[in-house]
Amino acid sequence: MTSYLWIKLLHILSATVLFGTGMGTAFFMLRAYLSHNDEAMAVTTQNVVLADWVFTTPAIVVQLLTGLWLTKKLNIPFESTWFIAVISLYVLVGVCWLPVVRIQIRIRDLIADGANRDDYRKLMQAWCALGVPAFSAIIVLFFLMVAKSGAYA
Repeated sequence: MTSYLWIKLLHILSATVLFGTGMGTAFFMLRAYLSHNDEAMAVTTQNVVLADWVFTTPAIVVQLLTGLWLTKKLNIPFESTWFIAVISLYVLVGVCWLPVVRIQIRIRDLIADGANRDDYRKLMQAWCALGVPAFSAIIVLFFLMVAKSGAYA
């Protein structure tokens, strides 16, 4: 297998990990919150924070590095409409994700300190509000990776 195919495989796998881990942790975090069970929320936030560091963070780095390598290898100009859209969406996802991680850590710490649901309700609202544009951007990124519309323009 060529280096191109290995890098492309890594890129696809990291995109899968990024999207899958994000969907999974979002699902469990929201379900724990809606359960009104502080113990469930405590365990869930601990695991969601861990999953972000173990799975999401490396996937983000791999996505950037393999994406840049593939773009260069495919001779897609960095000033193309496609690349500008891709990198802009990637940055948007990051701008949403960084506060989400801080929110998750803050909620985890609040619960560990004995906070109740009212103490972290507004944080959960912000967490949800940031998740919607981030996941929407990831779906558009998947489309752009597949279609490559505007890649050579």
